Amino acid sequence: LEVRDHVATVVSTLSYQNKEDKPLEAVFVFPLPGDAAVCHFSAEIGQTHIVAEVKEKQQAREEYDDALSSGQQAFLLEESVQSPDIFSLSVGSLPPGESASIRLEYVTELAVQADDGLRFCLPAVLNPRYQPQGSEGTSAQVTSVPASLVPYSLSFSVQVSSPRPVSKVESSCSLEPLQYLNTDQTQASVKLAAGHKFDRDIELLIYYKDAHQPTAVVEAGQASAKTGTLMGDPVVMVSLYPEFPQSVMSSLASSGEFVFLMDRSGSMGCPINNSKPEETRISSARDTLLLLLKSLPMGCYFNIYSFGSSFEHIFPKSVEYSEKTMEEAVKKVEGMNDDLGGTEILRPLEHIYSQPCVPKQPRQLFVFTDGEVGNTKDVIDLVKKNAGSHRCFSFGIGEGASSALINGLAKEGGGHPQFITGTDRMQPKVEADSKLDNEFNWPPSMNVKVFSFITSGKTKIEVAERRNKHFRKLNNWRQSFHPPVCRFTVHRLAARTVIRSLELKERPHRGQQDNEVKKKVVELSVQSGVSSSFTSFIAVNKDNSEPIRGPLVRRNIPTPFFCGDNVVTNRLKRQRNTVSDFIYSAGQETGPDLERKMEGEYMEDPTGSNFFWMVKCSVLTGRGSDFRTEEEDKGTRR
Repeated sequence: LEVRDHVATVVSTLSYQNKEDKPLEAVFVFPLPGDAAVCHFSAEIGQTHIVAEVKEKQQAREEYDDALSSGQQAFLLEESVQSPDIFSLSVGSLPPGESASIRLEYVTELAVQADDGLRFCLPAVLNPRYQPQGSEGTSAQVTSVPASLVPYSLSFSVQVSSPRPVSKVESSCSLEPLQYLNTDQTQASVKLAAGHKFDRDIELLIYYKDAHQPTAVVEAGQASAKTGTLMGDPVVMVSLYPEFPQSVMSSLASSGEFVFLMDRSGSMGCPINNSKPEETRISSARDTLLLLLKSLPMGCYFNIYSFGSSFEHIFPKSVEYSEKTMEEAVKKVEGMNDDLGGTEILRPLEHIYSQPCVPKQPRQLFVFTDGEVGNTKDVIDLVKKNAGSHRCFSFGIGEGASSALINGLAKEGGGHPQFITGTDRMQPKVEADSKLDNEFNWPPSMNVKVFSFITSGKTKIEVAERRNKHFRKLNNWRQSFHPPVCRFTVHRLAARTVIRSLELKERPHRGQQDNEVKKKVVELSVQSGVSSSFTSFIAVNKDNSEPIRGPLVRRNIPTPFFCGDNVVTNRLKRQRNTVSDFIYSAGQETGPDLERKMEGEYMEDPTGSNFFWMVKCSVLTGRGSDFRTEEEDKGTRR
């Protein structure tokens, strides 16, 4: 991991060896940060190095299938159509005893937290996503296993550089001591302590001295790219983190309509993180909501909704905040549990947006969820459509929360995302200001094309393409630019932002003949080398002199999730559906073979497919709260 000011470049290498006696196709499904720009994918087999190309998704799939059918080795990296934080990597035609090394690179901006820390998260787990009926869902097939059983290990090193001194680096995992690389402490390195098992998200918090000082990064255009295009022109990224007087903060916090939406689906009963199995997501969400509820200003308006397979509200409509209404709401929130079934978030959002706003009271929506939904883009589409009348703030509860959903809700809703993975840093998160807007004015002599404002906590990061040669003055702030040798990091962040914006424009027109938006996405994705939902990375080893023969066996590599065996069992007992319903909805078949696997054979091979029959039946459907009869409960315990 290389961090330069507010931007991170991540280079990861995956090594895989075929230890079987037959050729394999290994399929890895894994999470990445939802706003990451994947910009490089390559593979090494023996002495052969293959760099992947970005191509239109269907074309890439056809090339991959053709390569496998002809006995060649091929590699395919695809982004999920519905959830941009899920990727599928296919390693095809790997002979017995052969090893493959996969290199993946992506860039992402770092969100500023309420305590001035920059947050980076390397996701390790992919929690099962609930899929409502009628939605597209993800194309990737996920084989999930409790995080404690994953056989993977991880080495992880960090390089940090900034114009400002690095104050400290903290993590949810054990780190070796921070090493400064120069005397002014603007460069530092740190490593993950030895022996780390890759069974939890790795969260890093990087602190700079003089955190509120503006910074900028300038990149020259790519020499091989056409002038006048995104990749061919210079790009500047300016990071502003203003510190506002307390008097201004107080004057803005005296009015508004505050609507809270609490996830009460079955998955909220899982532990909030791997080190605190006794603390559940629902209890953390409750505590966060209570803290916010007790901090509201007198005279504002509020209401609280909760959802699962259905949704409920405390008041028929928003009521004025008073001692009486606050006490009534607190009592009901304290009684909320993970007992409403699946994660059907669209319906309560549609209901909230259909309710008239209180006059002269700006409405702000606060969503608390673990993000285990499969229709991520449908939810974000809805928030975007209503962004003119509602601001949306999102709280991702627990490790493994979908960054695509949490960040997407806040970005398209004009709010801020926060991730709650424990109680130690909860108070500064929820007390962070939620009302201020920053305004950025370029001087008349500067001709720019603005791609996006990327809001991260109280920071505003602007990505813009520079159209002239001089950048002189900005509201009495002067900054000397010394563009370093770069790998077009900011260009690719800008490309990712434009691609995401175009993808959102395309979704309302699905099914129509006009594919102009999709063509623009594919063109920009190929030009910039950044992934999209319409493109894939494809690499084919055309130098393989001897075709691989024999039947190809597909292996889905296990992906960890955060629910231990006891939680799986408890959730299974709470479900409304019968065991047969579970098996059907998980895409499995009923019968003696499955019953035999569920009875105990899965314990013999905790990382093999036998184990997952039970996990899929009990967890992946994500429905219900109670069995219909006591007999069904007893049958499931057997």
